[in-house]
Amino acid sequence: MLRGAVLLVSLLVTSALGAGVAAASTSGASPAASALSAAAAGVPCRAAARACVKLSTNQAWLLSDGKVVRGPVRVSHGRSGFRTPQGTFRVSFKSRNHISSIYDVAMPYAVFFNGGIAFHQGDVRSRSHGCIRLGSSTARTFFATLDRGDVVQVVR
Repeated sequence: MLRGAVLLVSLLVTSALGAGVAAASTSGASPAASALSAAAAGVPCRAAARACVKLSTNQAWLLSDGKVVRGPVRVSHGRSGFRTPQGTFRVSFKSRNHISSIYDVAMPYAVFFNGGIAFHQGDVRSRSHGCIRLGSSTARTFFATLDRGDVVQVVR
C-alpha cells in the first residue's frame, strides 16, 4: 500500500516537475519507499549489485532488488598511484573501528570488498590510498546495510 502511494506521488511529481526532481526525492528513501529502479535512476551498475560506485562522478548508491535504497551519495576514492580498482567484487568482512595496518589510520565503519580496499568513513574532499571514503552518516548506513557476500560494483 505504502509502496503504491509512493509510486503514485513520484509519478505526479515527475509529471509536474520533471524526472530529475522525482529521482532526487527518492534518493535517500528506505527500500520500501523507493519507487525508482536503479536503471531509471541512472545507476551505472547491474541490478545484482548491492553497492555501486561511479569513480568518474564520485558517486555511490546502495541498491536492493534493483531499486535505489540510498544515493547518489558523494564519495572520494584513490589518488594517483593508489587508484581504486574497477570491477565486480564481494564484501569480505566488516570492521566498525578498523585501523589500517599499512597506513596506521582509523577507518571507521569499514566494509572491505577487494583485499585492503573498503568503504569507510573519511574526508570526501580528499583522495585516498584506494578506498572509497564516505561521509559519517553514509558510512554508518553502508556498514549497517552491506553484508558479507554482497556484490559491490565499481565502474569508471
